[in-house]
Amino acid sequence: MTAATSNHKAFEAELIALIPHLRAFGRTLSGSSTQGDDLAQDTLAKALAHRESFEMGTNMKAWTFMILRNLFYSDKRRSWRSTPLDPEVAERTLVSVDNPTSAIELDELRRALSMLPEDQREALILIGAAGMSYEEVSAIVGAAVGTIKSRVSRARDRLALIYAEGEIPADDLPAHAAITAIFSQIQSYQLARVA
Repeated sequence: MTAATSNHKAFEAELIALIPHLRAFGRTLSGSSTQGDDLAQDTLAKALAHRESFEMGTNMKAWTFMILRNLFYSDKRRSWRSTPLDPEVAERTLVSVDNPTSAIELDELRRALSMLPEDQREALILIGAAGMSYEEVSAIVGAAVGTIKSRVSRARDRLALIYAEGEIPADDLPAHAAITAIFSQIQSYQLARVA
């Protein structure tokens, strides 16, 4: 058996062993078992098609997870305008606000976030607003988990200082648009790393 044949068999064996992990990651990322399985299958096809770009001995799990993640965000980028709102998701996430000052408070937070250094703002928004894990943000940003934790900690400390000083600048964005602006920033961070 040639070295190339041996490498191809080892590649395929390692890839097959990752199928349950890819399915679990796809389901977690998409929130859907069907879409998660589709993502895993597309990832396997893409990994097989690009097997020459994988260097044996490196972390195949990280490589395939990055492929799956990129496929997921590419699909989201193409279809985010046409995806209907799932009524069950809406029921779990849409909450009636009974605090009339909450829009103003959220807008103040948005403006305070704009005062943070870019790397700290990105880490805090992806962890705090997008609800991602430190590991997910680490993979998106390309920095160590400890670095992400440090950025989030420094961002929180800086925000506390900004609020204590009370010097949050005003801007022209209306208060009711704060949540849209924050979610747009989340999406821009995620898409910038996918592209």
